[in-house]
Amino acid sequence: MSDPSTRKDVVILGAGAAGLFAAIRAAERGLSVLVLEKNRRPGVKILMSGGTRCNITNARGLKNTRAVTGPIDPGYDPREALGARSIQRAFGELGGKFLGPSLRAFSVEDTIGFFEAEGLATKIEANGKVFPASDRATDVLAAILRRCERAGAELRLNSPVLDVQRHAEGFVVQTSEGPIPTRKVIVALGGQSFPGCGTTGDGYAIARRLGHTIVEPRPALVPIKVAADWVEELKGTTLPDMIVRVVDRDGRVVDERREALLFAHFGLTGPAVLDVSRTVARGRGPLSLALDFQPDNAGETLDADLAIAARRGRSRVATLLADKVPHRLSEALVQVARVPADRVGPELSKDERRRLVAALKDLRLPIVGTLGFAKAEVTSGGVSLGEVGPETLESRIVPGLHFVGEVLDLDGRIGGYNFQAAWSAGWLAGSKV
Repeated sequence: MSDPSTRKDVVILGAGAAGLFAAIRAAERGLSVLVLEKNRRPGVKILMSGGTRCNITNARGLKNTRAVTGPIDPGYDPREALGARSIQRAFGELGGKFLGPSLRAFSVEDTIGFFEAEGLATKIEANGKVFPASDRATDVLAAILRRCERAGAELRLNSPVLDVQRHAEGFVVQTSEGPIPTRKVIVALGGQSFPGCGTTGDGYAIARRLGHTIVEPRPALVPIKVAADWVEELKGTTLPDMIVRVVDRDGRVVDERREALLFAHFGLTGPAVLDVSRTVARGRGPLSLALDFQPDNAGETLDADLAIAARRGRSRVATLLADKVPHRLSEALVQVARVPADRVGPELSKDERRRLVAALKDLRLPIVGTLGFAKAEVTSGGVSLGEVGPETLESRIVPGLHFVGEVLDLDGRIGGYNFQAAWSAGWLAGSKV
């Protein structure tokens, strides 16, 4: 192990996605780079993500798919590709604008090219998610570490950072092994999501001590708990295409997402639910989910269809919904609509039919919370973006201090967007230190 007191050009705090890419870029520029990681292995969250497959980016950020050497799902529509704008939109207006310079420094094409150059073929799935063709997150991390080693960056594991102090010639990073003087510091310590990965908010304390404002961290991309006992009975039921809306106490829609939904024993999850969970975590007052199980059909159309089906025979009402939703869900919707379970088609009243349509198009479920940071994929909140320059990711308060990754108040939707932000921001910071 090298002498801890040896002065470095750059010390990077955290060996996650953003930190490792910052290390690669800075080291390839000829700088002496040290990465400090408190875990016994780097990239733990990379290994866990995407069900251990690692969704590295989203093809909607591509201009073309020629760089992809693995299979492209025929369900993916290349017309959805809008370049950097697609990635930016996933982070909202403020976050998307902040990410612009990072994406110009390292685009989705650059991400795919990086991994392909390391011998890791990539593939595109129907929803635009880009995965390694091997479906192994271990291959993603191995590719990054190979490049990091070739670049000459030093990686020191089991090395938690105790503090960062300003110094006349830069900074001193305090570790259990002693102080490390450095010209620049990049904070890439993550947020508070999946604390088992070691992401326990360490970067926030460092940022605060150096004068930065921390937007209160909240769990995002996290499953939602609802007040409806019957939901647990549907655990395992998946709806591949529906609209989930978040509704406030006044009935106003404050967020919505059209994607897949999964019923679970605790409530609801799946891409649509995870995407709106940021709004839920930051919401005030009572909120509800409004579920639309038939996004392509208007209520009037469904009402007319049910009326016709009801007159054709003596099938139970739940059977009339068989072509609309899975059978287990149809039974539940009949109950929610307060229609007797043994009611048959011709006996279905006009009011009962309208209540069934309402259950199909606007089923309201009161929200009682989320599963918290333990099950959150990312953190919403962190170092205020107004205090960090987007062109360099350098602190506006402390020159020479840079922030990248989830430690920033920057979080996007599910689908590889957050990893793309991490790769891009890390690369930009490594270019500017």
